[in-house]
Amino acid sequence: MIRNLARRWSCLILGGALLMPYMMVGSLIAGLGSGRTANLLLLPAQVGVFFAMLPVVAVTGLFLPIRGLEVSAAQGLLGARVLTPPRQPGRSWQERRRTAAWFTLHLGVGGVVSGCTLAIVPFTIFTVVVFFTGPPTQTMGLEIAPGWNAFLWALAGVALLAGLVALAAGAGALLARLAPVLLGPTPAERLAAAEEHARALAERNRLARELHDSVGHALSVVTLQAAAAGRVLDRGSDGAPQTARSALAAIEQSARAALADLDHVLGLLRDDDAAPRTAGDPSDGRPTAGDPSDSPRTAGDPSDSPRTAGDPSGGTRTDWDTSDSPRTAGNASDGPAGRPDDRSGRAPQATLDDLGDLITTSGASVDQQVGDLSEVPAVVSREAYRIVQEALTNAIKHGAHGPIRLTAAVHGGDLRVEVVNPCDGRRGDGIQSGGLSGGRGLAGMRERVRLLRGDLEAGPTETGWRVAARLPLRSSP
Repeated sequence: MIRNLARRWSCLILGGALLMPYMMVGSLIAGLGSGRTANLLLLPAQVGVFFAMLPVVAVTGLFLPIRGLEVSAAQGLLGARVLTPPRQPGRSWQERRRTAAWFTLHLGVGGVVSGCTLAIVPFTIFTVVVFFTGPPTQTMGLEIAPGWNAFLWALAGVALLAGLVALAAGAGALLARLAPVLLGPTPAERLAAAEEHARALAERNRLARELHDSVGHALSVVTLQAAAAGRVLDRGSDGAPQTARSALAAIEQSARAALADLDHVLGLLRDDDAAPRTAGDPSDGRPTAGDPSDSPRTAGDPSDSPRTAGDPSGGTRTDWDTSDSPRTAGNASDGPAGRPDDRSGRAPQATLDDLGDLITTSGASVDQQVGDLSEVPAVVSREAYRIVQEALTNAIKHGAHGPIRLTAAVHGGDLRVEVVNPCDGRRGDGIQSGGLSGGRGLAGMRERVRLLRGDLEAGPTETGWRVAARLPLRSSP
């Protein structure tokens, strides 16, 4: 308690020290106006200057950048739980008024306590010393004589000191109570912080969804490649060892890319204590700003080499062709034309233009009927690609009894995508949950479709398992 009182008293003294320049300027102006500077040293004159300078303190508080200093003083000396205000590009008038009110209160109360401290503490020490050692003396026109007279003076000094301690404690408690109200975030700042938090959560959800789609597809393709390699070795043909080595090399490359995606996305999700960064808009399909260009790509980003897990445009191949070297980052042939990857830009993610590579590298037999998709907006194209990738991943996992049928075309103002897996939709292997165990694949597809205000149908049919999505090309209210 004593330590807490000492800190709060120090904060009040700090307020009095900050008030001194105002008092000096006020006394100088008053002296020049009246021509009697000597009388300004008297207590009544100082009280008048004090009240006259409080409006000046309030006005300067509107413009001086003192909020950070006052927040630090309130947290460190007053022990107040003041939430650190979020950084804003400019100061609102609401924040200026609250800061000016606190600044005036701090300097006003601190000036009173500091003045009382400068007067009462020496007076108490003087009266006590006179009581024990001093000869008769005079103070404020009154004589202090040894005996009961000196004792009463010493008692009055101690009582004033006790009153000063109570005043400091009360003033410190008042400031500690008001600090969170006046120095804390304004309603507008709280709203901005909540919106920023919501954007960060949306970005984290997007990263998790991309990681699920990318790594899930990669693992399904790796499983298919490993099974194919095993069948080649069982046949024992002359070229079986070389073909198996090619398959294992493709599996290794896909697994490395999947691990790189996993490591990078987990690093982003754990980066809460690092330097602040702007959370990306979850609807723009881009990774979080601040990702170095030479780091592994975020999950689902198919733009650069090494290829991300499950990326159809490079890396994992099922035709055992390993003659192609990995593409360099930013290769113009690497998917749709995009901007270079730097801290402010991101190379584009896979779109419907990459469906051919997706089908080729998946190793599955696909009967595709793809119409003219050139006028599909980029956002819709990216999300439709992920839906097809997830549906194809499920088909590979659960095994198709024939060619998988893929249809993608524009009808009116909608993009319609359909993937039919000719399997037994009633079997109990998890496919009725929409794909991967726990239904996360179907949930991710529904979330993508809902964000674009479309419709999704997924379930068993007479011919197998069907996933059909309708995505509007233009958003409508």
